[in-house]
Amino acid sequence: MNLPYFLASRINKDHTATRKVSRPAIKIGMWGVAIGLAVMIISVCVVIGFKHTIRDKVIGFGSHITVNEFQSMQESNNNPVCFDDSMMHRLASISGIAHVQRYALKQGILKTDEDFLGVMFKGVGPEFDSTFISSNMVEGHMPVFSDSISTNQLVISRLMADKLRVKAGDRIFAYFLGTDDVRTRRFTIAGIYATNLRQFDESICLVDLYSTVKLNGWESDQASGAELTLNDFDALDQVARDVTREIDRTQDSYGNTYSSRTVTAANPQIFSWLDLLDLNVWIILGLMVAVAAFTMISGLLIIILERTQMIGILKALGAKNSTVRHTFLWFAAFIIGKGLIIGNIIGLGLCLLQHFTGFVKLDAAAYYVETVPVEINIPLILLLNIATLLLSVLVLIGPSYLISHIHPSKSMRYE
Repeated sequence: MNLPYFLASRINKDHTATRKVSRPAIKIGMWGVAIGLAVMIISVCVVIGFKHTIRDKVIGFGSHITVNEFQSMQESNNNPVCFDDSMMHRLASISGIAHVQRYALKQGILKTDEDFLGVMFKGVGPEFDSTFISSNMVEGHMPVFSDSISTNQLVISRLMADKLRVKAGDRIFAYFLGTDDVRTRRFTIAGIYATNLRQFDESICLVDLYSTVKLNGWESDQASGAELTLNDFDALDQVARDVTREIDRTQDSYGNTYSSRTVTAANPQIFSWLDLLDLNVWIILGLMVAVAAFTMISGLLIIILERTQMIGILKALGAKNSTVRHTFLWFAAFIIGKGLIIGNIIGLGLCLLQHFTGFVKLDAAAYYVETVPVEINIPLILLLNIATLLLSVLVLIGPSYLISHIHPSKSMRYE
């Protein structure tokens, strides 16, 4: 039988009224661990959810990797490059790439009888993955775009719709400036989306690829670029290197040069900001572990002092210092275990409540989301529990050596 474990379990079950000092200390230690773990779980779930939500929104507009004409990428021009069937197949065959889609850009002006607004028309073809835009659609529907005919369908953001005071189903004129003329198109607003990413919502509207290619005066196999979606974001750097080695600085049939860029390189401010959130999480984790450790240390010292007579009796009966120390470490582990259970209930409970109800709101203009996003990562939560348990027990090893200074002859007369 494990004697320290047995003694610790008996001490843990001792609820006599004589322990007027240790019982509050035990509760304070237990709740210190519980609150610390709950805060850590909530912090980690919120930060992970926030990072992934914002990251997915940015990727939804620009994919993981874009391939453009070299000069366009360097000088922000809109030069075409060839994306025929051969090039599309070549891109799709690179390991790690799940989807490839073309796009063509054309600046223009949307105009109503009362207002006008300069926007970027993004032409997309039948291979366009509309999952992201459809999930953020607030009015109307997502049309099927074409690369062979003009559908005259338009998808705009809620920000644009509010400025122009239009709604889904309305018809609107668009004007495009050429080198020596102004061309006019009339579109029907098929849908209105809202991602709350202002830099995209205030500038990007979707039309069919055929219209933008024709308005730019390009050939049917030309486009502004291609967007590559990966199977795994964590493999972005490796796939980007493969794309660079396979595609970059090669030329198409028109003599234009291909070049590629990752979403992190295209949006450095957003991803740098998201990376800073990791530092905040580490600070919170450190503070919460420190709070839990200090409350447990103070609790253990109080318990040892109150159990001085018992320690003296155990030593008089032949118990070694290590045996007595292990007894109190087991007792501390019981307290920490109770705190972990309560902390998990509180932390996961609040995260699940937020996930299903969204009761905590945010300013979408500042945070890009309307409610606090949470993502429950079970392996990470288990790791938090294990780390909290181990660290809390480890910091108690030092204070437990106080037992070595307790002498049986003096302790049994201790009041």
